[in-house]
Amino acid sequence: MEKIKIACIGNYPPRECGIATFTRDLVESLERTNRAECSVAAINDEGQNYSYPEKVRHVIRQNHQRDYLKAVKFINYSDADACVLEHEFGIFGGDSGIYILPLIHRLKIPLIATLHTILEKPSYNERAIIHEIGEKAEKVVVMSHRAVRFLTEIYDVRSDKIELIKHGVPDLDLVQRDQYKRKFKLEGKKAIFTFGLLGRSKGIETAIQALPQVVKNHPDVMYIVLGKTHPAVLRTSGEEYRNYLRRLVEKNNLRENVHFYNRFVSATELFEYLSAIDIYITPYLNEAQITSGTLAYAVGAGAAVISTPYWHAQELLADGRGRLFDFHDSNALAGILNELLDNPSILLELRQKAYTYGRQMIWPVIGEKYANLMCDVAQDYPEVSAKEDSIVDPLLLPPFDLAHVRQFTDDTGIIQHAKYSVPNRKEGYCLDDNARGLLMATMACRQKRDPVALRLMPTYLSYIDYMQRDDGLFRNFLSYNRDFLDEIGSEDAFGRTIWALGYLIRFSPHDAFFQLANDLFSKAYQHFKDVRSIRGIAATIIGVRHYLNRYSTDEGMNETLKEMVRRILAQYKDEADGEWHWFEPTVTYDNGIVSLALFHAYEITGDKKVLAVAREMADFLEGIIFRDGYLSPVGSDGWYKKGEQCARYAQQPIDVMAIVLMFYQASVVTGDKHYLDRMLASFMWFLGENDLRIPLYDFETCGCCDGLESHGVNRNQGAESILAYLISHLTVLLAYEQETHWQ
Repeated sequence: MEKIKIACIGNYPPRECGIATFTRDLVESLERTNRAECSVAAINDEGQNYSYPEKVRHVIRQNHQRDYLKAVKFINYSDADACVLEHEFGIFGGDSGIYILPLIHRLKIPLIATLHTILEKPSYNERAIIHEIGEKAEKVVVMSHRAVRFLTEIYDVRSDKIELIKHGVPDLDLVQRDQYKRKFKLEGKKAIFTFGLLGRSKGIETAIQALPQVVKNHPDVMYIVLGKTHPAVLRTSGEEYRNYLRRLVEKNNLRENVHFYNRFVSATELFEYLSAIDIYITPYLNEAQITSGTLAYAVGAGAAVISTPYWHAQELLADGRGRLFDFHDSNALAGILNELLDNPSILLELRQKAYTYGRQMIWPVIGEKYANLMCDVAQDYPEVSAKEDSIVDPLLLPPFDLAHVRQFTDDTGIIQHAKYSVPNRKEGYCLDDNARGLLMATMACRQKRDPVALRLMPTYLSYIDYMQRDDGLFRNFLSYNRDFLDEIGSEDAFGRTIWALGYLIRFSPHDAFFQLANDLFSKAYQHFKDVRSIRGIAATIIGVRHYLNRYSTDEGMNETLKEMVRRILAQYKDEADGEWHWFEPTVTYDNGIVSLALFHAYEITGDKKVLAVAREMADFLEGIIFRDGYLSPVGSDGWYKKGEQCARYAQQPIDVMAIVLMFYQASVVTGDKHYLDRMLASFMWFLGENDLRIPLYDFETCGCCDGLESHGVNRNQGAESILAYLISHLTVLLAYEQETHWQ
């Protein structure tokens, strides 16, 4: 019989963690069935490198998104028949491990996912990730009945996709109890045992606080705590928890009764310990643990188990296979320990029941179940041809969601500022944001046929209409009471409004929207020649370009475009030199917009000089704002003056939006995929690939924070920021369509 070939994704030894041990045991048990041959794509935690065995054919660095796309390409072009994912939120990169989604969605072979953590109260992102895994996977494996219920009720995973396969445990000979007691110097001792990676959630202090009551009756008690401190705890808190436990031992005069072994042991040595001890304890502090490998090992080894009633313990220790005590209740634990140590026959009965139940969990049994599942899935899966990976992968993006925008939009317009994620009505509305809102909504209607965007468009268009004066200029600010707060808005706001109106004229979903946009645009036209702000001119050029895509024969508008371009080129000529390819002596805000406008203008004029200047500025800006492959835009706290240092903070979403748009348009005009790569890297600033490695996009509110400061993010989530994010998001989706067309 031909062997099925399996690609496994997960942690792997010598990395020291439960997932790594599980993945190795699964691989070995599958191969022992003589029905499967396995290879592994191992996940490296941040900053770590491991000397892996030959079984590991590919390595994914946890926080490097491109590694996930390289891995899926490797898997697709290998000869694997199926892929097995060992899923735990914390082992993959991105918010809640979201980086795994682009990988699984690009697989061309069937996926079986083993879920090691399933939360009852997930965050928005956690729920979305598990739901997406459930959608993509042919089968989802869980280890408890509660997990099955959670998947169907909380995560909307189809019940026919879910398989219950218990946590595997080694199959070792446990009859040589006395030999193992001698090996670990436990003769004449009543040994109590806890093992696993240490952290505050383990509740070891509860067990230590129970021991004084036990030692009074059984002075020969020895409590062994075996395991290293969890690497994540070690990075943030060092050995603070272990040292706390040691002080607690000293305080209770238990130095002779408690021993800490700070090391990670093999499965064989662990089972030897479990066969030598009398009682095993898991005193965890929280019920929300759906799977515990350490508990499964203890039951599989036939240990007498006492545990707090977390979810897996409730199920695994039912029917007399163990004893439960309440969280933090050291008195109850002491009572159970004394009862069992006083009554060896009861202790033996617990061990026998656990061992009998554990025989159905040994890896030879579990391996056969997984092998059967994988063979069935691979046999029924249709063949899918793999294609070349794109630079732009839309699966790197969160779902497109207008929830935050809807919250900020009332029947007047979009409220400009926020207190955290709540609209700050005291500061009213502005033309800039409603123009950006109109642009975003039109893009969403054009690209996604988004019904919410369609409902928002008339509100933003109505605001623009309300703010236009009789002479064609626009006011900017409006109070919450709808009182005008200025007479004439800034030239930047004017330009952004013309941009949005021009885009709507080109891509309007309704004739009524088109007619009103055309009226507003035409009424403002007389002022195009008077705009002096370079950024205002640039934004106006973009609007005119879109207008000319609909009215290409409008000679007056074509000449207006050329005149505005000439003004930008003249200023560029005055300021630029051999090293300074910029239109001002200081690089300040919204920096991509001028180059963006020239790329747009080139599509209309075909003027090679315009294209050359656009590229010079784009390349110059790129050299300033990229550090080690990620975006670090010019900070508003000092800007970047010629001959001086570039300010690093505060970085603004509106600046990032202009950069994303600039690189996208550069790729359209030149066909150079380097610009697509830079566009995607720029967008990833929103998702955490930035100087502080902190996402500005909020997965819970679907909003975007207002800036990146030296101390962290500005937690306010105003209209400008979320609209900048959404316009960037839609631009990346456009780029993906463009790249697919190129291929």
